[in-house]
Amino acid sequence: MFTKILIANRGEIACRVAASARRMGIKTVAVYSEADAGAKHVEICDEAVLIGPAAARESYLRADKIIEVALATGAQAIHPGYGFLSENAQFAQACADAGLVFIGPPASAIQAMGSKSAAKELMETAHVPLVPGYHGELQDADFLQQQADQIAYPVLLKASAGGGGKGMRIVEQSADFKAALASCKREAINSFGDDKVLVEKYLTRPRHIEIQVFADTHGDCVYLFERDCSVQRRHQKVLEEAPAPGMTAERRKAMGEAAVAAAKAVGYVGAGTVEFIANQDGSFYFMEMNTRLQVEHPVTEMITGLDLVEWQLRVASGEPLPLRQDQLTLRGHALEARIYAENPDKGFLPSIGTLRHLRTPAACEFEITHASDTVVRIDSGVRQGDAISPFYDPMIAKLIVWAPDRQQALAAMAKALAQYQIVGLHSNISFLQRLIESQAFAEADLDTGLIERNQDALFPPPQPVSTAILALAAASLLQAERQLNHSAISDPWGDHNGWRLNSNLQRQLAFVDDGRASPLEVIYESGHWLLRHAEKFSQMRLLRQDGSDIEISLADRTVSGTVVRDGEQFHVFSEGSHFTLGYADPLAHAGEVEAEGGRLTAPMPGKIVAVLVKQGEQVKKGAPLLIMEAMKMEHTITAPSDGLVEEVLYAVGDQVTEAAQLLAFKAD
Repeated sequence: MFTKILIANRGEIACRVAASARRMGIKTVAVYSEADAGAKHVEICDEAVLIGPAAARESYLRADKIIEVALATGAQAIHPGYGFLSENAQFAQACADAGLVFIGPPASAIQAMGSKSAAKELMETAHVPLVPGYHGELQDADFLQQQADQIAYPVLLKASAGGGGKGMRIVEQSADFKAALASCKREAINSFGDDKVLVEKYLTRPRHIEIQVFADTHGDCVYLFERDCSVQRRHQKVLEEAPAPGMTAERRKAMGEAAVAAAKAVGYVGAGTVEFIANQDGSFYFMEMNTRLQVEHPVTEMITGLDLVEWQLRVASGEPLPLRQDQLTLRGHALEARIYAENPDKGFLPSIGTLRHLRTPAACEFEITHASDTVVRIDSGVRQGDAISPFYDPMIAKLIVWAPDRQQALAAMAKALAQYQIVGLHSNISFLQRLIESQAFAEADLDTGLIERNQDALFPPPQPVSTAILALAAASLLQAERQLNHSAISDPWGDHNGWRLNSNLQRQLAFVDDGRASPLEVIYESGHWLLRHAEKFSQMRLLRQDGSDIEISLADRTVSGTVVRDGEQFHVFSEGSHFTLGYADPLAHAGEVEAEGGRLTAPMPGKIVAVLVKQGEQVKKGAPLLIMEAMKMEHTITAPSDGLVEEVLYAVGDQVTEAAQLLAFKAD
């Protein structure tokens, strides 16, 4: 067994690998970029070495630098995690050439599965079922369009070297093909350095089911059951679970054996995932093989009780697989929710910022045992005070729950999400809550279009904030003012207790909820406040405050929650929900006027990859104006109305900052 390994990754997967290595008595070496100097994975490893600037191509993708650090620190092996260099055959070979063990499959297996088109040909030879499509070398746009026309729409364009939902486009009709192809190729070359694509028949209402496989250097290969990853947006997984709902023992065996056949066809070694697209009738087709550990591997660990990273380390050191196929058992049900820094209400636009407040449910880290009826586990590479930057994937954490059955797992996940609090940037927690509680997911009516099919339920119109939530924000504000007054020497006229000689102080608090004014009148009375909201009066009294946690009596009931003030915003967490209230001092903001006019601004930092209009061009509402790339995703800026493009302020290749004006636009 190794005595020291280098972890060529960052974030939660670097922390995850380090946890297993530490438990096995293996020392770890972290590498980090300038942006990650204070990161969690740097802190928890035994050694850490700076390898370059923030941009991944100058740090985490520097194979030569990483190998140099491994040799200099005496590491015997390199664990690539997932992403970055994990599926880079050249890196795997370079490790071997340097006398280092690559904790993953041999370069030949990565090479074979790295090209989706070549992998399809191999799978056909191995008698693994395939989706109809074109997987050849010819990439002429007219030829590819002809192939798509023959397959019949809708079709799916996929980057041959792709993964993680990047470089994928659904094309509904022939007229849209070439524009989608150009966009797909742009994203593919930017993400993978290869713009080759394949064209496949797009199946309606398919499920995405993947099989975890493991192979050793002694010729043995097993499957560790399945994961259902059907709930996706933009071809990226949102929720994963194991086992797959409705999976029969016969179908599990058939898919597992097909996955093992796929692995053996390429001489696979280590952890890998064979992904299938499955019809509702039970038929399934090979989609791709990920030659690495998957983001969603914890759900497999939870239902098997096995540490997959430990298995990786043992296999890479030459040991045989710890268990045979007939020794593997599954127990209970596990769910994983990916907590992302993103704004679901704005097309899941990634968000950047500092985690100024982070409170999680009571959980264990990297736990795989079942010490109780339910288990809550959090895999994360960030802490309160850390920043989510534009340089890397915006994942904050993976929230995993295990319970004896799916219904109990759903309840445990709903409870854990309700206790998760984040302030400082947008997150998808509220969206995940609605998703978990939706009828479609609860009833396991699963397919990759679940989110699109349930738009109304998952993106309901905003409702006016309740008096109770306003009261919690008001109590927090008023108590903070009172404490400020008590801690300073002030004159009677500056007293925040509201004392007046002949009458009670009456005061308007100007809260804003989702753009709607929610005024609250406060009348200071002896020992309590009287609130007026929506023409109703309620007596409010502070019962308890412990930091940001607060409890009040409001009329005839008790209301509790957590209130975090962040600048001019009050974040109220109560009854499992998160409310964001703007707060404006009427005097401080008097006379201010919102005047964006014809500005079209960048929603986040990024690079301009296409300019689709010219100065002086007349456009219709919704017309694409330019395309930005940010956080490895493309974002199209569209016309807000019919109008005239007065000036284009950036060119292709330009880097832009958040809120930078991109075009001058005059509405008709």
